[in-house]
Amino acid sequence: MHKEHHVTGSEIIRDIVIGMSDGLTVPFALAAGLSGAISSSGIVVTAGIAEIVAGSIAMGLGGFLAGRTEADHYNSELKREYDEVERVPEQEKAEVKEVFAAFGLSESLQQQVADEMAKDKHKWVDFMMRYELGLEEPQANRATKSAITIGLSYIVGGIIPLSPYILESKSQTALVYSCIVTLISLFIFGYFKSKLTGQPAISGAFKVVVIGALAAGAAFAMAKLINGK
Repeated sequence: MHKEHHVTGSEIIRDIVIGMSDGLTVPFALAAGLSGAISSSGIVVTAGIAEIVAGSIAMGLGGFLAGRTEADHYNSELKREYDEVERVPEQEKAEVKEVFAAFGLSESLQQQVADEMAKDKHKWVDFMMRYELGLEEPQANRATKSAITIGLSYIVGGIIPLSPYILESKSQTALVYSCIVTLISLFIFGYFKSKLTGQPAISGAFKVVVIGALAAGAAFAMAKLINGK
């Protein structure tokens, strides 16, 4: 028996990807940059924790606002569609027919479907929202869930590159361990992200690693240049 396998919980996965990708990259680049200017890991840890807290709040707030905007847009369009099926039902029927015409249905069948659909206003509006406007009803509390998921994912990602600085007092030595741990984590993260999104896993993993390495390298080199060492 044929079974189709699809990724479920795509919105949660998207939020985890957003939080983890920035969480792994930004604190890593910050720690690398500071390592190029100072020798104390304590200062790197303090600055890193401050960045993780600020970054997780900012990212979470961004996710919340995006979720609220999506919900407000959906509700606005939903209200407009209910208004239109009341005021201009024949025009809305014509739009239903256009949708089915694109699937190759005959004129008579288009009319039959449109007339049948018009008997239930709620299903009619739901159809128009999905197939005319391409809008799906957002999950309840989607904005809050998104904010929490993105924020926590950022914290988890940020702790990884910062952890060697907690254990090693010399920032230059800690940077070496941080690079090893973070690049491995970026590879694993990129691998699973690519698998979940249907992309080539190995090449996707290397792309994520390269981006993280370039960001950290640029920050380290800039710090060295500014510090004159």
